[in-house]
Amino acid sequence: MSSVVLPIESFGVSHKGCVRDHNEDNYLIEPQTGLWVVADGMGGHEAGEVASASIVDHLATIGIASSAPDLRARFEDRLSRANSEIRDISRSRGITIGSTFAALLAMDGRFACLWAGDSRIYLVRNGVIFQVSKDHTEVQELLDRGMISAEEALTWPRRHVITHAVGVSDELEIDFQQGELMPGDVFVLSTDGLTAHVSDAEIEAAVISATPQAACRSLLETVLARGGTDNVTIVLVKIGGGRNGALHSDRSGAESLAR
Repeated sequence: MSSVVLPIESFGVSHKGCVRDHNEDNYLIEPQTGLWVVADGMGGHEAGEVASASIVDHLATIGIASSAPDLRARFEDRLSRANSEIRDISRSRGITIGSTFAALLAMDGRFACLWAGDSRIYLVRNGVIFQVSKDHTEVQELLDRGMISAEEALTWPRRHVITHAVGVSDELEIDFQQGELMPGDVFVLSTDGLTAHVSDAEIEAAVISATPQAACRSLLETVLARGGTDNVTIVLVKIGGGRNGALHSDRSGAESLAR
């Protein structure tokens, strides 16, 4: 029995922001293989971008999977290779480098979101935004334990301290969520340069009726207008109409601005 095709439209932008002198973010849009990724490197000039590029470069070799489980297995294999490569670079340079990431896998009417660090994945479904990912940060752990309030978290001194990232330890720790795709779903993948300046409600408003290209540009303009204190990368993936089934790329694009 043949499955119904769901068209996909996706777009991405990346910018160094208004303060940083270079861009340590990288991203990947591979609709034909069902993969979208953002990565935010850590480690300073000519180090953080090496880590995020390693993730993107390895994931770009996934190829066409035979099934959703095969796609997930290929993803985890390539991510493990990137982790090993980043560890080797860290040892050779005598420094610690790494990268957060957030990824969307989509195939056969299902999705999986995988992440490490504070790069985020949102899902806008039926006009409501949900944060699918959960930050791997010290401040999130304190929130989970009830030791600080949500208001205190906004200004907590160590709110940017990451607890999980690719390349910082030999054992790779990632989280994931999975589910069924629905027509009209919009996934937003971003580095923390977006969420530092734009609220969840504003992200929802920007993507709910716009094309991925228009929404990406609008969100980037908002970040830059508010000071752009960090690199910012945004990838939007919109699932078209039809019943759940195999996925097909309809349109995709990318922009890298002032990288």
